[in-house]
Amino acid sequence: MKPASSGPRRVRALDYVAAVTVTVGGRALPIGGVALPNRRLVLRWLRRQALRMADGHGHGRDPARAAPWLGARDVRPVTFHGSDAPEALRAWAGDHGSQDHAMSALESGRPALLTVVDPFVGLGVTLGAWPVDLCGWVAAASADHPYPPRTEAEGA
Repeated sequence: MKPASSGPRRVRALDYVAAVTVTVGGRALPIGGVALPNRRLVLRWLRRQALRMADGHGHGRDPARAAPWLGARDVRPVTFHGSDAPEALRAWAGDHGSQDHAMSALESGRPALLTVVDPFVGLGVTLGAWPVDLCGWVAAASADHPYPPRTEAEGA
């Protein structure tokens, strides 16, 4: 049996956000993202997206056909013109040291970022994750901007 809590139960204070962005010609375009409750899930999502993008690359392969299991939260396919970027994505997804480094960064409150570049066309793909203190933000926003006092209409 669990002992009763003496105070109000604290809601999860830290959520994580992950996003994949494509940059070309100085313009950035987000191609997908998620908010998840813990850093392991965020990194698992980023690894999945890295492998999807890498596996979608191939000589004459259509990236949309290479990944028919596109989920609702998966990134849109990216067409690479060289093999360096897909190999870098695949290597990052499979390297335990890189995953441990990303996990440590998130645990300490810093973002975890990976950018790969397709040098043939100057296409950059950035996978990023960062912690977001949603409960702290809501509490701070409420303290800074309290709700206006409620008035009742007389005679109602």
